[in-house]
Amino acid sequence: MAASRTDHTKSSAALSPWEISTIELFTRTVNLIGLPRSVGEIYGLLFCASTPQTFDMLSERLGISRGSVSQGLKFLRQLGAVKVQYVAGSRKDHYVPELSIKALVQGFVRDQFTPHLESGAERLDAIEGLIESESDPALRAHATQRINTLRTWQGRVQKLMPIMMAALGGINFLNQSSESGDAVI
Repeated sequence: MAASRTDHTKSSAALSPWEISTIELFTRTVNLIGLPRSVGEIYGLLFCASTPQTFDMLSERLGISRGSVSQGLKFLRQLGAVKVQYVAGSRKDHYVPELSIKALVQGFVRDQFTPHLESGAERLDAIEGLIESESDPALRAHATQRINTLRTWQGRVQKLMPIMMAALGGINFLNQSSESGDAVI
């Protein structure tokens, strides 16, 4: 996964086929939401790992630079997607993934989505100011209609977010286990 991310020879030799496929699943997911590939790789490896992983283990097993690991871990820790776990006898930080979908979504919404929503309102105000200075009345009317559509969308999203967050916090099946002990999602 180093230079050519599909070459799983040297640094990825320790990764099993299921680990590689799972990591690729996470890299595709983070790509959909515009995050760096390394964020998905790091979370994916931690998700697969049966033991806490050190910074060096992540870099070596994934074949990615120390800088990418550093930035990825910093981002994932800010989101609450990765935690540091104490390992007796070791002076290094060891990382484990957050496995609660509720915590992952709440962290993402809090740190990524909400700030964009809030700054979007400021941008709409600025655009509206630009529209007011438009000299062509037909173009000004069209632009005003479009900005009102954007404000409607924004209002709907703002109303939907608390409902989604309440659903994640209030619906027990997201965190319940089935009779067999497997998580129900």
